[in-house]
Amino acid sequence: MSHRSADPAAPGPRPLTGRSVAIIAASAFAVILSVNLTMAWYATSGFPGLVVKNSYIASQSWDRTRAAQEALGWAVQAEFANGVLEARFTGRDGAPLAGLIVTAEIARPTADAGARTVTLARQGAAYRADLADLAEGRWVARLTATDADGAVWTGHARFWAG
Repeated sequence: MSHRSADPAAPGPRPLTGRSVAIIAASAFAVILSVNLTMAWYATSGFPGLVVKNSYIASQSWDRTRAAQEALGWAVQAEFANGVLEARFTGRDGAPLAGLIVTAEIARPTADAGARTVTLARQGAAYRADLADLAEGRWVARLTATDADGAVWTGHARFWAG
């Protein structure tokens, strides 16, 4: 038994023409090009890849800065919870350090949008700043602590808000 149509005038499958192949090829290239352009836009509109403007100049003082911070003997623990950034500074003896001026530059890891500087106030054994209004997402706090003698400690803490 044959599955052919009883009507010989009934249309069969459309033939694959040169025009159809050209349209299929142009559509495929259009999809590839649009995806590539979209990815290129995302790559160039986000993080510029710069941590410092001139890495050579920054490297000149890196060892001195690290050695000076290690000589201080400070231990630092920073965390973000319930909208509050908290930093605890302890000396060689493990006792909390008092009298520090602690600031934090809060920014996204990949952009300066929404960046700001806050001062952490001493509350008990820690220094705290209220950051409850931070938008949801990943943030970096670049901490700077200065004691009465002018000794400076710098570091950073990454955290998630929201």
